[in-house]
Amino acid sequence: MLKPHLMPNRRSFLLALAGCIAAACAALWVYCLASEPETRLIHTEQSEFAPVVVLEEFGQRCMNFNTIEDNGRHTCVDLSDPDKMVFAYTRMMTSAVLVKPDTKSILIVGLGGATLPLALAKILPGATIDSIEIDPAVARVAERFFGYRQGPRQHLFIEDGRAYVERARKQGKRYDMIMLDAFDVDYIPAHLLTREFFEHVRAILAPDGVLVANSFTISTMYERESATYAAVFGDFFNLRPENRALTGNRVVIATKGPLPDPGALRRNAKAMKATLAPFGIQAEQILQLFSRERDWPQDAAVLTD
Repeated sequence: MLKPHLMPNRRSFLLALAGCIAAACAALWVYCLASEPETRLIHTEQSEFAPVVVLEEFGQRCMNFNTIEDNGRHTCVDLSDPDKMVFAYTRMMTSAVLVKPDTKSILIVGLGGATLPLALAKILPGATIDSIEIDPAVARVAERFFGYRQGPRQHLFIEDGRAYVERARKQGKRYDMIMLDAFDVDYIPAHLLTREFFEHVRAILAPDGVLVANSFTISTMYERESATYAAVFGDFFNLRPENRALTGNRVVIATKGPLPDPGALRRNAKAMKATLAPFGIQAEQILQLFSRERDWPQDAAVLTD
């Protein structure tokens, strides 16, 4: 037994212990701050719409609008593996090739950092891809910082997406696949969400053509938007995160003709598994997201011009 004069003072001991813990926590906090990758501004492209910002963080190069602090990222590329898609919504949109693997002509409304046209050019090497972008500043950034190039199979048109679609209809153009990706963090242009617009889109689809649209998982317009797609295309695939409470993107895949049956989708997924893998798309697993469920009221009002 310790003699009384050698017995440690309980209060002093606890204070010392608390001091050690605080010092350790402070050291860990400093280490975490020092280890956190710095967000670096690479370039700002002036625009009549909003400044287009290029930044790098966490080993990725990203495109944003306004400032680097703005919520959301519009395009991100993994600098160590540029083909691998960073965002789930681009993987979901690209999985539409499982509905029509023989696609030869594609229209993409909304260029962004060109993730979709660059990937689809490799996945479907025989396809011609027309991209529409309203902002020339976005196009300049896509070319300078994200590797987009026009060529015999990659065409770019600087104009409003609806204006292009309406003119294409008058000219009798047809596309095997149309992708609508004119999407901001919390906004889709209203004139690209109406029944009249979707009717123009449907008119320029080939008889077995596919519509692919990027939209919101949770939105005040979800029910009306869903009703509008159904009014023009009938049943469609509604791809969303497994946890439906999560905010983010959903992808609508609709067809001008009947939707393919599950057996056909599984066969296509098996055939394209190796082709899609480099882009981070697990072909057979992503089919689990291809829901036909109608989760909106039957009396939901259709969006019109």
